[in-house]
Formats: sequence, structure tokens, C-alpha cells
Amino acid sequence: MALSLPTGTAYAVATAYAAAISVSAATNAVETVLTTAANTFAIGDYLEYTGGWNRMTNRVFRAKAVSGTSVTLEGMDTSEVNLFPVGMAGGSLRKITTWLAIQQVLTAEPSGGDPKYASVSLLDNENDISLPDGYNAQTLAMTIADDPALPHHSALKKIADSRKIAAIRADLPNGSKILYNGFVSFDETPTMTKGQVMAVRAGSALQGRPVRYAS
Repeated sequence: MALSLPTGTAYAVATAYAAAISVSAATNAVETVLTTAANTFAIGDYLEYTGGWNRMTNRVFRAKAVSGTSVTLEGMDTSEVNLFPVGMAGGSLRKITTWLAIQQVLTAEPSGGDPKYASVSLLDNENDISLPDGYNAQTLAMTIADDPALPHHSALKKIADSRKIAAIRADLPNGSKILYNGFVSFDETPTMTKGQVMAVRAGSALQGRPVRYAS
């Protein structure tokens, strides 16, 4: 059994990306291998996939292996062909080139992401049944101690104003990493409560489920 506290967790937001590189194919494997038009990737790079595999699109993964024009996405299991149809993985990869630290984070709370069910009532069954029907939308809400002079303040405002998807990375004290990807929001008007630190609010409306690595 292992118990963990979040104290020491560091957050960063992606502020720059390389040009998108097209993906022409991908393997159905325990860790999928993507075929790309070119390969400027290195092991350890963080890559945003956008494409035809809905369970993988708009999520950020780490490059585990690179060879020629192929790249392996660490931990992305696509072996179930019913979920990842053969020949439908075409799309693109964007490499994150710059991470900017989000300093003075007070809280970071995920919400949503819980499963949805459709209730079905059959005429010959007195007991209703529930069928899985995907997941509710997921968000990440952050409160940050107010300091407009810190670099993340203007960066978050710029990203939010652009209404573009950007990644947020959490580096936990045990070495685990969580990657969120979504539309970033930022409210630079600070809270004003006597006896409490002034804080601003940032958030991310996730476009795909978070990706977590143990180290």
C-alpha cells in the first residue's frame, strides 16, 4: 500500500509547438506505433495526437521509441480493433517544444469524467438495465495565488484569448506525470477575501481523457 500527498506537485502549460506532422497509419498494439511523413521526434518528447481514432485524439502522449518515420506512443494500447478500427488512424502529431511553469498553484481540482449510462426498460423484464454510454465532459479547475508579474499570468491569458487547445502537465512528487489537453480559460480578476491570499482562476475543458505515467 502506498499513500501520497500532493505537496510538491508542479504544473506547467505548453506555450509552443512544432509544426504538425501528418500520420498516415498506426499499429493495433499494446503500445501503438505511428507512421509519420517525417520524423523530428526524440524519445521523451510530448506529442499531441489528432486524428481518426476518437479514443486517442486530442490527447498528449510521450514518445517511447523513435525509428525512421515511426514513433511509439508510450502506454497507448490500441490492440482492441473494435475500439481502434484498422486504417482509421490518419491524422497528425504536434510536438510540444516549450513548457512554462505555472507558479503558486493553490488548488487543482479535476471534475467530471464519470461514466454515463442509458437506462433501458424491456417489456419482458421487470428490472430496468443500464448500458454504458461514454463519459461526461471533464475539466480541470485551478486557483493560483495572484501575481501578474509572473510569466504564467500573461501566458495563460494569451492562450485563453486565442481559444486554442493547450496541454497542461502535472509533475507529482512521486515522479508520476499527468497530461491534460483542452481549451484553457483564465480569469485574471483576483478573489478578495479578508485574511486569505488573493487568487486568480484558470481551467481546462479537456478534449480527451488525461494521460498518466508512473514516472
